[in-house]
Amino acid sequence: MWKWKRYLISSRRIRTRRMSIPAANKDPILAVTEAFLADTHPTKINLGVGPYSFRDDEGRPLVFQCVRDAEARIADAQFRESALTSAVKTNLVEESVQLVYGKGADIVKERRFAGVATLSGTSACCLFAEFQHHFYPKSHIYLPVPTWSNHHNIWRGAEVPVRTFHYYHPESKGLNFAALIGDIRNAPDHSFFLLHPCAHNPTGVDPTEEQWREISYQFKVKNHFPFFDMAYQGLASGDLDRDAKAIRIFQEDGHLLGCAQSFTKIMGLYGHRIGCLSILSSDENQAIATRSQLQQIARGMFGSPPIHGSLLVSTILGDPQLKALWAKEVKAMAGRVMRRRATMRQSLEKLDSRCNWEHITNQVGMFCFTGLSPQQVDRLAREFHIYLTPEGRMSMAGVTKSNVDYLANAMHEVTRFGQEDSLQKQQYYSL
Repeated sequence: MWKWKRYLISSRRIRTRRMSIPAANKDPILAVTEAFLADTHPTKINLGVGPYSFRDDEGRPLVFQCVRDAEARIADAQFRESALTSAVKTNLVEESVQLVYGKGADIVKERRFAGVATLSGTSACCLFAEFQHHFYPKSHIYLPVPTWSNHHNIWRGAEVPVRTFHYYHPESKGLNFAALIGDIRNAPDHSFFLLHPCAHNPTGVDPTEEQWREISYQFKVKNHFPFFDMAYQGLASGDLDRDAKAIRIFQEDGHLLGCAQSFTKIMGLYGHRIGCLSILSSDENQAIATRSQLQQIARGMFGSPPIHGSLLVSTILGDPQLKALWAKEVKAMAGRVMRRRATMRQSLEKLDSRCNWEHITNQVGMFCFTGLSPQQVDRLAREFHIYLTPEGRMSMAGVTKSNVDYLANAMHEVTRFGQEDSLQKQQYYSL
């Protein structure tokens, strides 16, 4: 009895431990969306995020016909019953790898690849970062300046130290190739580098084929490991094979490499989160061992992606007619983005802008690195209700026939008195 009373008394003295957790810094892309949604102005424009690529020239939501056809096929009960097995994930990986390296590639024939289905490209990068941390604990990852902001979060979260290398040249609004090569040469041997094979995010600036060959050569000299994050295959040039050329150059030069793929934007499957991580190995036995390690890490992270999205992607890639239709639709979407770039540049040049806007059409892919300063971007939001990321990245998907003139006039207005001091821009992209 007394013991029970003593327990009651002591339990009243126990205080709940208060947790003091600081708020995280807002993701710059998500912050743009929040600001856009909070704005009630009728002419507001969101140019910050990528999912809006699935829209037609009028800005209306667009669903690929190949996806509709795949959905109809999956709806067949007998087809779905036969497909709901682990074979779906296996087919997804094999078709994804063939999409990158080509159906007749040696690494495909010789089974020298280890791959797993992932939750879009983000978890493919997360999975590789964890793999790198586990098996190469003393290594770093070199990220281009700039790169997709989430790359820093991913490798930092995996406790892989992050270093950077030169990429974008703010004055020319193009590639800083000489500095890039210098950083590759100066990095310690056997370093890990993250590369964008096409439609670089956020700049839209890609190396030429000749420059890719030189980059591959320098990697070979230093025994660096290239990891490619490919979220936009087909959206740079409109040609799926051409946009995979950089990776194929490295593979042909004998590199062992990793590749993260995403079907979010290139198939319009943003809500399904389907991707693939693949790593090339020296032989089939090593590929099997690597795959087992990837599967074990994935098991503790997310298990496997949803079956429906996996089935959609594997059905499209595995059927020659659906795949051909998809390639045609990707080409049309890339062409739509190119036309938007040309229209926006023409609209700006008609205003007798003192700025050079050639980079709008020189850059490729979903994003345009406008060259606008953070102050000019802030003014676009405050005065014109146009939302970009602070670095000046613009999603071309948000540019439509109905808003391009309004957008051009606003950009002209914030740049008409001259660009911001070039030193400020150099500091923004400094290492």
